[in-house]
Amino acid sequence: MGSLTAIGVRNAKPGRHGDGNGLYLLVKNSGSRSWLLRVQRDGKRRDIGLGSIAALNLAEAREKAAELRKYVLNGRDPIAERDRDRRPIPTFKDAAKAAHNDLKSGWAPKHAAAFLSSLEEHAFGPIGNRRVDTIDAAVIRDMLTPIWTRIPSMARKVRQRVGTVLNYSQSKGWRTNEAPLKAVTLGLARQASGNNFAAMPYTEVPGLVADLMDRPQTTGRDALMFLLFTAARSGEVRSARWSHIDFDAGNWNRPADLMKNRLAHTVTLNQPAIDLLRRRLDEISPKPQDLIFPALRGGQLSDMTITKVLRGAKVPFTAHGFRSSFRDWAAEMMPTIPDPVAEAALAHVVPDKVIAAYKRTSFLALRRELLAAWGAAIMTSCLPV
Repeated sequence: MGSLTAIGVRNAKPGRHGDGNGLYLLVKNSGSRSWLLRVQRDGKRRDIGLGSIAALNLAEAREKAAELRKYVLNGRDPIAERDRDRRPIPTFKDAAKAAHNDLKSGWAPKHAAAFLSSLEEHAFGPIGNRRVDTIDAAVIRDMLTPIWTRIPSMARKVRQRVGTVLNYSQSKGWRTNEAPLKAVTLGLARQASGNNFAAMPYTEVPGLVADLMDRPQTTGRDALMFLLFTAARSGEVRSARWSHIDFDAGNWNRPADLMKNRLAHTVTLNQPAIDLLRRRLDEISPKPQDLIFPALRGGQLSDMTITKVLRGAKVPFTAHGFRSSFRDWAAEMMPTIPDPVAEAALAHVVPDKVIAAYKRTSFLALRRELLAAWGAAIMTSCLPV
């Protein structure tokens, strides 16, 4: 216990009154009262103002002093940490505009425009004026509920973009936690699967894979299966070349000009994807610059070829929808994997500071763990390709 009491703080005479452990109450002749913490850092004494008694009562001042003393013991600058707490926390609307401004250079123009417009239409009304550090899973769920089953494709995009804003906010120090998208997904109704843009429920994907494996080994079938194994976009699969594959590392290194956001990206290849590639490699003996999934008459495979494979399997979904199947599976079935890892696996832009928080090496390792689990999950009861 300190030496001061709440009554003593109110009645203290002008001067400096010690509470213990470096905490002081300063009372000026004018009657104003404020808190000061004295610490030793790097062999030097430092006095840190904590604020007035109107801002911090005695208990709060002791708590703040104890927190700052811990920073000193851990080698951190206590004044910088104090000032971090004093920075204004922006609203979701302001944070979204800041995230858009900082990240849009890495996005395609169409995506950059859609990012803000979708949030303006569906998110700014319900949560735009809330501070980003107060937005939890319940708030996001309530915001998404009116559109989740009515316009499912847009609702999923809004969910992902809200997550981008919140993860960006974490990297800026405006909130302590990443976006709670796993809990949000668990709190929402299952979306209908009767339109071209809805995703196949992830529980049905293993059945589709098993059905595809029973079909003839065409280039279109293999391209679709590789898309399913990697959760990649159709255009990325159809543009893939053998020179992009590093079998030793188990990576698919996609150059910037292949990517939607114009940023080079590495996909960690799970075992089903590697097995499929090795089979094709043995069958056709290609050159490094050859397309992995070429059209019958040469050149790039058309998107319609993959669509025809889906139609032949009587699947009422687009190829792109399987990325959402993967994302929903990651949210619900991989609770130990942070949301930014799943976003990065989909080649969505994740702020560098978020990646740095996990260290780049472990971030790639976590993505490898996630894609390996996805490959195993959708190969349930399947024979080797």
